[in-house]
Amino acid sequence: MPSIVRVARPAAIAAAALLAASLTGCGAIGDLLSGPAQPERDETTQEIVESADADVFALRVGDCLNMIAADEVETVPVVPCGEPHSDEVFHEFQIPEGEYPGDDAVIAAAEESCLAAFEPFIGLPFEESTLDVSWYVPTQQSWEGMDDRTVSCMVSDPAGEVTGTLKNAQY
Repeated sequence: MPSIVRVARPAAIAAAALLAASLTGCGAIGDLLSGPAQPERDETTQEIVESADADVFALRVGDCLNMIAADEVETVPVVPCGEPHSDEVFHEFQIPEGEYPGDDAVIAAAEESCLAAFEPFIGLPFEESTLDVSWYVPTQQSWEGMDDRTVSCMVSDPAGEVTGTLKNAQY
């Protein structure tokens, strides 16, 4: 089950990571029985074309969603990026194979890679931006039971919902 951590506009990034709320994601048993909920995508661009609840593992770079506050998340509400939304997936990477490295190491890997990918996507270093970053990371349960190594990095505007992409937003 992935979990999510949101890095808000802190005085120090490390302090925010320690203070950020953590949500556990995904219901593996439901996915095994019914298959993951795949969002409807444009055949050419692969952009989401209809609002729906999508399996957290179906997220891709460029997807827009409305983050939900819950202790466990099986699906996430995705929307076409032209509709108001709270978050956008801007980077994704795989943590190397091996034994589960522990929650702190997974969060550290997410923070390092997501923040490194922020400037190329937004056009401004994270430290100079007013935007927030969050990520879905594997938990020990999803790592061991589902071979989950994927980290999905998301960007949001703390001022509220946005319409369109934040790519090259430069703020």
